[in-house]
Amino acid sequence: MSITGAFSNALSGLTASSRAAELVSSNVANAMTEGYGTRSLELSTRTPGSAGVRVEAVLRQVDEVLIGDRRLADAAAGYHGAQQQFLMELEQMLGTPNQPRSLSGRMAQFEASLVEAAARPDSQTRQSVVLSAAYSLTTHLNVTSDHIQSARSDADQAIAGMVETLNAGLEDVQALNVKIQTAQSRGDDASGLMDLRQQKIDTLSPIVPLKQLPRENGAVALITTGGAVLLDGKAAKLDFTPVNMIVPEMTLSGGALSGLLLNGLPIETSDDRSLIAGGALSGQFTVRDQIAVTAQERLDGFARDFIERFQDPALDTTRASGAPGLFTDAGSAFAATDEVALSARISVNASVDPEKGGALWRLRDGLGAAAQGNAGDSGLLNGLIDTLGTFRSPVSGGFSTVSQTAAGLASELLSSVSSDRLMAETHLGFAASQQQALRQMELSQGVDTDAQMQKLMQIEQAYAANARVISTADEMIQTLLAI
Repeated sequence: MSITGAFSNALSGLTASSRAAELVSSNVANAMTEGYGTRSLELSTRTPGSAGVRVEAVLRQVDEVLIGDRRLADAAAGYHGAQQQFLMELEQMLGTPNQPRSLSGRMAQFEASLVEAAARPDSQTRQSVVLSAAYSLTTHLNVTSDHIQSARSDADQAIAGMVETLNAGLEDVQALNVKIQTAQSRGDDASGLMDLRQQKIDTLSPIVPLKQLPRENGAVALITTGGAVLLDGKAAKLDFTPVNMIVPEMTLSGGALSGLLLNGLPIETSDDRSLIAGGALSGQFTVRDQIAVTAQERLDGFARDFIERFQDPALDTTRASGAPGLFTDAGSAFAATDEVALSARISVNASVDPEKGGALWRLRDGLGAAAQGNAGDSGLLNGLIDTLGTFRSPVSGGFSTVSQTAAGLASELLSSVSSDRLMAETHLGFAASQQQALRQMELSQGVDTDAQMQKLMQIEQAYAANARVISTADEMIQTLLAI
C-alpha cells in the first residue's frame, strides 16, 4: 500500500470515528428526551480499488411495533377514561345510600318527614319540614339533570378541541414528512426530524387509535384502526361544529348536534365499527350521544314514576280531574307524551307552598281543599306514606320490569350508574396497565448510557489508531524528503 493510500485510509477512519463520537454525545445528552431514537452509524468498506471506510447513513433505532402498540394503548386509555370520568361524577352527584344528601338519603328524609307529620297532623312546623324535604328532593333531581347536560356540553367542547388538535397535528406531520424526504434525498441526517414527527404523532394517538405505515424516502402515512386515512401524502380535514349549550331534547339523530365530517363526508361516531372508534374522541362522542343520554332517560324515568305515584286520583279526592299531584311537571300535571327532561322540570305543587300563595295545611287536608279541615286527620299524610311504599312497575327509563317501591327504584338508578362506572373503571384499569407496561418497555429500549460510554472508549481507541497511522505516514514522508 502506498503512503498516500495509508493517509486516505486513516483519514476516512478519523472521519468515521469523529462522526461516531458526535452521535454518542448526542445519544447521551438525549437519554431523557421523550421520543428520541438512539443513533448509530452504518459503515461500509469503500469500493474495490480504493481503501478505507465510508459512512453510509445514520441509523435511528426504534421499535416501531412497540411504539404502535403503545399508541393503541394510549387511545384505549383515552376512550375508557372519558366514560369513566362522566360515570364517576354522575355517581357522586346521585350519591350513595349512606349519604344524607344523596337521592336515596333525600327520599328517606322525605318519608321520615311524612311519618312525623302524620303523627302530629296539626303541626305546621312538621308540615313545613315535609315541604322542605320535598323541595330538597326535586331540586336534587333538577341539579342532577343539569349536571348531565353540562357534561354533554363539556364533551361537545372537548370534541371541538380534539378536532382542532388533530387538524393542526396532521398538517405538522405532513410538513415534517416533506422535510424528511428532502433531507434524505440530499443525503442529510433526518433523525432529528423523525424524532419531532414521532413526538407529534404521540400527541395525536390518545385522540384516535393510529397505525403508522411507511412510505417512500422516510415519509409515513397515518390510518385509524377503523380504516380512516388521516394522512397519506396529504393530511385529511376533519370538521365539527360545537354548540354553546345542550339541553336534553338535543340529539345527534335529531340534527340538533353536530356529527363529524372527514374530508366533507359524515362518518359514524357512536358505533364500535366507527372509523374513529377507540380513542378519546370516540369516548367523548359516546358520552355526549349515548351514556349521558341514557343517564338522562333513567333520571326522567325515575321522575315519572315519582310524579305518577302522587298524581293517582284515588290518593287525593279533593283534586279536580286532571289536576297535578304533590309533585308536578313544571306546575302542571304530567303527560306521558312529554317525558324528555322531566327530571329537570319536576317541582313541588305551589298549592302547598305559602311563599307561592299556597298553604301548608293542604298537605293534610288535600291539594284541592278550599278550607282547613279536621286538624287531627292524618289520613292523607298516611296515604302519601303508603304511596311511597307501593310496588309499581316502571314504564320507562330502561329499568327492570320488577315491581318496586320508590326507594327501590332510586336504588336501582344508583346501582345501574355504579355498575356502568365499575365496568368503565375496569376497562380503564386494564388499558392503563397495558399503557404503562408498554411505556416501560419502550423506555427500556431507549439510550443505554453504559453501552454508549463503552462505545465511546472503542471510538477513542479507533481514533487514536488512525491518528497514529497518519503520524507514522508523516514521519515516513519526512524521512524520504530528508534523504
